[in-house]
Amino acid sequence: MPAPVNAFKEALLDGETLYGLWVALGSPFSAELCAGAGYDWILIDGEHGPNDIPGIAAQLQAAAQKPAHPVVRIPIGETWIVKQALDIGAQTLLIPMIETADQAEKMVKACRYPPHGVRGVGAALARASDFGRITDYLHTANREICVLLQIESRAGLANLEAIASTEGVDGVFIGPADLAADMGYLGNPGAPEVVAAVEDAIKRIKVLGKPAGIMSSDPTMIERALALGAGFVAVGSDVGLLSKAASRLLAEVKG
Repeated sequence: MPAPVNAFKEALLDGETLYGLWVALGSPFSAELCAGAGYDWILIDGEHGPNDIPGIAAQLQAAAQKPAHPVVRIPIGETWIVKQALDIGAQTLLIPMIETADQAEKMVKACRYPPHGVRGVGAALARASDFGRITDYLHTANREICVLLQIESRAGLANLEAIASTEGVDGVFIGPADLAADMGYLGNPGAPEVVAAVEDAIKRIKVLGKPAGIMSSDPTMIERALALGAGFVAVGSDVGLLSKAASRLLAEVKG
């Protein structure tokens, strides 16, 4: 029995436009609810959400029977956390703060079993292989892992072509918030200079034939990213939706 087919990866590489939602509350209930809301993918955020490996695993389990594909953003691009995220069953990883081709290559290798990479062979103990019940997991897992790298600094933009062209990189995601901070516009990802850099990055990624991604709650930026051909776009978060809806409800009740 082979590893489960990664339908998100197939759709992304086929050029489909996939809409996502950030899940940052650290709650299996939120992950389950959002994964059933009609989005193509959800992002379980291990970088800024209050998440650890057991918490992420619980959210993967909660979302497993829902249509949206769970993408996991690990907190840092290190081999040890990649190993743990894959073993708990994540098939698609978003890896933040990538700035060089060397980092990109290291992350791809962390997601692959030898001889193509350095992923540790412990599948018999892992949820990823249904605890050893997926008998051909070791020989089929590599092709189903989707590696998405996040560029969110001027250094990353300077090396964008080398990063995106690294063999095994399936998509490149631009992070406007951190990019804005690095460019001197902390808290202002809508600054014209930042928007121009984001749009230029999407164009460059597309020229290289790789899917481009972005997360924004700004309708104008979302519309522009889609017009430029961004393939995977997150349009909000569970935190933002709950916060806005809670405030709006109170305002409506108070008249």
